[in-house]
Amino acid sequence: MRRLGLGLAALGRPAYINVGRGDQLPDGRGVEEMRAATWDVLDTAYEAGIRWVDAARSYGLAEEFLGGWLDARGHDDVVVSSKWGYAYVGGWRMDADVHEVKEHSLARYRAQYAETRGLLGKRLSVYQVHSLTHDSPLFSDVALLAALAEAADEGVRVGFSTSGPRQGDTVRKAMELEVAGRRLFNAVQSTWNLLEPSVGDALREAHEAGAHVLVKEAMANGRLAVQAPEVVRDVAARHGVGPDAVALAAVLAQEWAGTVLLGAVSPAQLESNLAVATVSLGQEELAEVMALAVPPEQYWAERSALPWV
Repeated sequence: MRRLGLGLAALGRPAYINVGRGDQLPDGRGVEEMRAATWDVLDTAYEAGIRWVDAARSYGLAEEFLGGWLDARGHDDVVVSSKWGYAYVGGWRMDADVHEVKEHSLARYRAQYAETRGLLGKRLSVYQVHSLTHDSPLFSDVALLAALAEAADEGVRVGFSTSGPRQGDTVRKAMELEVAGRRLFNAVQSTWNLLEPSVGDALREAHEAGAHVLVKEAMANGRLAVQAPEVVRDVAARHGVGPDAVALAAVLAQEWAGTVLLGAVSPAQLESNLAVATVSLGQEELAEVMALAVPPEQYWAERSALPWV
């Protein structure tokens, strides 16, 4: 369990793009219902031995839910990571035209860092730029980079997450950034799964350079669990687990993957994910499922078409 973490992207707000999420959540998705659902999953994860939880300013009330749970339970051994850069603007509506807005600026960083600190306090261990891309203005914003370095001086590990078909380019470019002769980023969170493994080599390089690597969307926003290709279902049947466990096992087979984030929204989903502990894929099986990879441009186009429900 030391390599598994829980991501709150699908729990901190009423609508999200994960497939198979809807029937696992309460009928009512008010704030209190979603808070209770989040705490249920957090309790199950903690009891199973998971000690890493990932949030973001744009995940609705995820940081508030997490901070309240930590206060109520008194846990002091949970690693907390969060992200800044997107703002949640969905107004707690399922049918919002826009759910989040991205801005990588010094003003956005300072405002959101203060908000995150207000909710999570000293529990915050890792703070990441949310969905960095190779063309982000961050790369040339000297004042912003200096501000991020200040957080590192306060003991926070500074990192970034990536998205889009050029994740590898982004990882390599970001890992080269230095402030006052010191490397800025020491953590990276990227999408890697059986359909979109293109960032793998760059993540291996980041790992070898000493960065902690987190993997998000290991199940392709639920598609590899709910709409699993036949080969994944076949391998799962051989091991007596669900396709979600096979998708996760493929990520855990990558030695550079430090923390693999689960996106479960119910205890039942989480327990199904945790069956990965019984799965060890052979080389032939791993080759079978890795053959599912599609061109990155195709993957990200299909992801962007997923509805918020």
